[in-house]
Amino acid sequence: MELERIPVHIDNVSKTYADGTVGLQPTSLHVEPGEVLALLGPSGCGKTTLLRLIAGLETLDDGGCIRFGDQDVTQKPVEQRGVGMVFQSYALFPQMSVAANIGYGLRIRGASKADEQRTVGELVDLVRLNGLENKRPSELSGGLRQRVALARAVAVRPRVLLLDEPLAALDAKLKESLRDELAELLRRLHITAIHVTHDQQEAMAIADRLAVMRAGRIVQIGRGEDLYRSPSHPFVAEFLGRVNRIERSRQAIADGTIAFGGTVIACPAAWMNHATLLLRPEDVQIASPDAVDFDQSGWSGWGSAQVRQRTFLGDRVQLRLDVADQPALLADVARDTPFQAGDDVGIRMHPDRLMTSQEELVP
Repeated sequence: MELERIPVHIDNVSKTYADGTVGLQPTSLHVEPGEVLALLGPSGCGKTTLLRLIAGLETLDDGGCIRFGDQDVTQKPVEQRGVGMVFQSYALFPQMSVAANIGYGLRIRGASKADEQRTVGELVDLVRLNGLENKRPSELSGGLRQRVALARAVAVRPRVLLLDEPLAALDAKLKESLRDELAELLRRLHITAIHVTHDQQEAMAIADRLAVMRAGRIVQIGRGEDLYRSPSHPFVAEFLGRVNRIERSRQAIADGTIAFGGTVIACPAAWMNHATLLLRPEDVQIASPDAVDFDQSGWSGWGSAQVRQRTFLGDRVQLRLDVADQPALLADVARDTPFQAGDDVGIRMHPDRLMTSQEELVP
């Protein structure tokens, strides 16, 4: 199925409700043709408000503009914007079959029976619903219903596909498998899509880029991997994964060093004036105290710590460590690690993997 690929331009769009509540601060955003962009953030951050403004389900404040390609759709109602929507609740018609649900939008637009059947057949193949065409939604699993909802949304060949927490109603195991399936389907459709979610893993698995939102604003936009490794704001670092806070005293800042487990290491030049730095748990390395002569290869010298807590997480073990000169640290290590609560361990980090918390020393 061939779908139109257009860019979406959001220019100075904001939303203030009648009671004075600001749902969205002035926001600008560009979505490339055929790109999947995730609006990611906690509840109440404005991501659903922005999606509804793009859809035409809410009116924006004066001064903003929304364009689909070269067309200004700011004042157009939802039915004239050419959007397809997939909701958390699926919103399928319970009395209709799978095929009838998928073809509904075409039918009310006056498409011929032959066109409807051809399009439904293409989409049934695309989303792998073969053999289920005559089933009712109540006879399908949540995952299959999600596929029907996606097929129905794209049957009318929308210019932009909008997805509002489409996997939120699924259990964790099913969500993980459908996350990858949805990513594959969106790539095959080559449609411009905007996907709202509060699930970091879902966003990184599905979207080409993420727009991380907080308090009605976009804090940072970029590829998931870039935002995870090089966040420009501490909120992004902490929202996209767990972090340790590495504290530096005034003396350490003056000396250009970091105290870590009883040893002192050089602070990266970019963070010399920062009082607090961030470090991912997977970037903390531990070893037995009598086996710390590993190849240094860019890692800092060894310090010491004690395991306070061991938590088995299936694919890894998380250790909470007591360190003399830092707050308690988390370390993600291999699941077969032998260390238990109470054990002394060697500890080190790679300084190049430190991130800024933007907290510079106050003069």
